[in-house]
Amino acid sequence: MLLKRRDLFMMTFAAGALALSACAAPPQAPAPAAQATTAPVEATAAPAATGGEKKFYYITPNPIGVNDFLILGRKGSEEAAQKHNASLKVLESEDPNTINENVRAAVNDGANLVVVIGFEFGDIIPKVAAESPDVQFLTIDFCPDQPPANVHCAVFREYEASYLIGAMAGLLTKSNKVGAISAMDIPFLHRYTDGFAEGAKAVNPNVDVAIRWIGTDPTAFSDPAKAKEQALALAAEGRDQIFAAGAASNLGIFEAAKEQNFQTYGVDVNQCPLAEGFVVDNLLKRVDNATVQAVDAILAGEKNNVLAYGLKEGGIGVVPFSLDKPEDSKCMIMQNPDVITKVKELQDKIISGELTLEDPMFKK
Repeated sequence: MLLKRRDLFMMTFAAGALALSACAAPPQAPAPAAQATTAPVEATAAPAATGGEKKFYYITPNPIGVNDFLILGRKGSEEAAQKHNASLKVLESEDPNTINENVRAAVNDGANLVVVIGFEFGDIIPKVAAESPDVQFLTIDFCPDQPPANVHCAVFREYEASYLIGAMAGLLTKSNKVGAISAMDIPFLHRYTDGFAEGAKAVNPNVDVAIRWIGTDPTAFSDPAKAKEQALALAAEGRDQIFAAGAASNLGIFEAAKEQNFQTYGVDVNQCPLAEGFVVDNLLKRVDNATVQAVDAILAGEKNNVLAYGLKEGGIGVVPFSLDKPEDSKCMIMQNPDVITKVKELQDKIISGELTLEDPMFKK
């Protein structure tokens, strides 16, 4: 049972986030088939388990393949294991049965910490955690309802980065007409669309912002055709900056950008290479950073179950301030140093608390 205020939106968004990350690689390079397993696969980056060393597990709901979202979770788990002198075993699931088996296998193997990623673990974690009070659990990008004391949740303040994306659009638009497209009209996804609109209007009071939704059920996260229709409709209205927050559906928006010559923005990972010359920037979700920080907090005895990561913590961000080599990102924002400077000022104000943003998900 997920948090009551997060039930539908977290289920649908998490599914979309994973679908998006799976297609973060160029379409011509599909994910190779990955063998799901219920037997632990030891990560090479972590030390082998010996004696009384801590045991960490990282469990995914699907085979990792080239899924960037899951890869970042593994990267963060590896870094946390190295930092805390723990062994790490990675278990890849393929269905509800193997998810259940993998979580219980980790506990039976004497895990000290189990890291899981995705809403698919929403039912099993509270049950197993209640049965295993000596094991710590970290859930990434979702949170069970009333989590037990040994369950900690790493969630994100996506609206802070979407505000920066909107500011870029507001500064770069020549028509004073911009738009945002997301999958479904649910509270969680307003963190993307409303944050974008607020940022655009903050830097350009004359800008007109239109919001479009792709569909009304989770298939909207992977429907490039419908997303392209929405993007073409916005382009026909003269909107020259369009935020693509549609998970796997973003590919259709990128196609429309190429056809109608408008500028667009991606989410979760760097999608600029997918439509080079048309993608300005991306709302990046740094799952690796959040995982390391969350593990640090858990092992330090943090009692707060919900750990939120935003710009300040490096949990989310935009390309110029989040990638090691943003100049290699192929993002158009790197051609606009004046815009980068202005957006950096906004980011600094958000981080310092001078600029306070209301979470759109909980606006009445």
